[in-house]
Amino acid sequence: MRLLYQSVFLIFLSLTISCNNTAQTNESMGPDEFEKAIQQKNVQLLDTRTAGEYRGSHIEGSLQADWLNEEEFISRTAHLDKSKPVYVYCQTGSRSADAADYLREKGFKQVVNLTGGMSAWRRAGKPAVADDPAKKQTSYQEYETLTKTASLVLVDFGAEWCPPCKKMEPVLNAFVQEQGTKVKLLKMDGGNEIALMQSLKVEALPTFILYNNGKETKRLQGVMTKEELEAWVK
Repeated sequence: MRLLYQSVFLIFLSLTISCNNTAQTNESMGPDEFEKAIQQKNVQLLDTRTAGEYRGSHIEGSLQADWLNEEEFISRTAHLDKSKPVYVYCQTGSRSADAADYLREKGFKQVVNLTGGMSAWRRAGKPAVADDPAKKQTSYQEYETLTKTASLVLVDFGAEWCPPCKKMEPVLNAFVQEQGTKVKLLKMDGGNEIALMQSLKVEALPTFILYNNGKETKRLQGVMTKEELEAWVK
């Protein structure tokens, strides 16, 4: 009987160690495994580096939230889906590991860190993209002209890599479709229009500004509902 108890205990211990090792493996992946994983549907890919680092080189399709900017990181990741996997990376894997721990504490079901970060990703010959530094910025005068191209112009300062901006896409699409020709939507790339945003005192993404015959009448920073947008144009 004693031998039987010992055997059962050893089997239990073996299973426990196996499960723990599996959980640990799933929390971090090397470049090859990470690349395959992010090709799945419903995956959220998050770059936890600064905006400058992101513009220099990033994995295509990734969102961005600077782990070193506490307010920005908390604000942007609040708009991620906790039920969907989140794959995170930084430059060497350190910042994103801390960010991953934070996200798990906040209730995200699966968070996976890229071991070695972008440094390991590039060493492995994996693809990366960069923003075009020569991309033309809109002057303030050009912007003023654009805000007068219709009686009501709704300006959206957002970016493809901004989580709350992505969350606003279906809301904006539904709103614009419903309004037809009554409201013109003007999308401005918040990752590129740095000087213009400074002139307009746009400090975060997304920011929405409504112009009536070329004059600013409404402004809001953050996400909005379709009902709130509709109230702006009544």
